[in-house]
Amino acid sequence: MEIFWLGHASFKIKTSNGKIIYIDPYNIKDDEEKADIIISTHGHFDHFSAGDIKKLVANKTIVIGPASISRELKKFNGKPLELGESFSVDDITIELVPAYTIKKGTHPKGNNWAGVIITHQGKSVYHAGDTERIPEMKDLAKRSITVALLPCGGTYTMDFEEATDAAVDIKPEIAVPMHNWDKDLTQFKTLLAKKDPSIRVEILEVKSLQI
Repeated sequence: MEIFWLGHASFKIKTSNGKIIYIDPYNIKDDEEKADIIISTHGHFDHFSAGDIKKLVANKTIVIGPASISRELKKFNGKPLELGESFSVDDITIELVPAYTIKKGTHPKGNNWAGVIITHQGKSVYHAGDTERIPEMKDLAKRSITVALLPCGGTYTMDFEEATDAAVDIKPEIAVPMHNWDKDLTQFKTLLAKKDPSIRVEILEVKSLQI
């Protein structure tokens, strides 16, 4: 899989079998490749952007999100999933997992919003969604996550301190900071290196990541 950060919490993933997956597409360029799969983690405008999804939808595009945003998904004949449920197509498995805030009231647990794990050919990408460090993250350490995409802006989600602690809980091979509100991401890299130098940090502002 090749992972491109498109800014904010938005990513494009190209699989080895040529499929194009977008997660939380937002502020998408008009000439971006059409999607085979689009995943929205929750209903906030910068994570479920109908205008951006329209730019990416083709005849066979599958739009996926948590059942809690079924109304929004209906606009695109989308497929709602419950947290813990998975969907497989073309050797790609997509599973929704909990994402919520505890100290902040921005993303209550009761909303049943999501993070997502994408698995393909033995590699896995975890997009944490909008979340703080939550107990369920320690369970992910058993999942051998290849790449963890972690919000770290601090305004609505984790800050650098909490996001690097979450990375230590999850134990991915690679951590990618996102949703950072223009903060200097080298600070994230320095902090995580002190806590667990075995976790590689990749900052994808001007490059992609091949796994």
